[in-house]
Amino acid sequence: MSQYGIYQAKSKLTELIKEVERGGVVTITNRGVPVANIVRTDAAIENQTRNAIVAIKRMRTEKIDSATFNELRILGRK
Repeated sequence: MSQYGIYQAKSKLTELIKEVERGGVVTITNRGVPVANIVRTDAAIENQTRNAIVAIKRMRTEKIDSATFNELRILGRK
């Protein structure tokens, strides 16, 4: 979990969104006091889960590349 002040979060919003897309949680602070969290939406998590299931089913019938395998391995850690 990362913490950023409001001003810093505004200037790094794109980076923060990418961090959240990778499964992280970003806390926004106002003068050092946490006021908000940025987290993935349920729809995004459901889509990620659906994609993982499809990839696992594919693994049973065909070879997958190492990038797909690593993505699945990372998903399993969450």
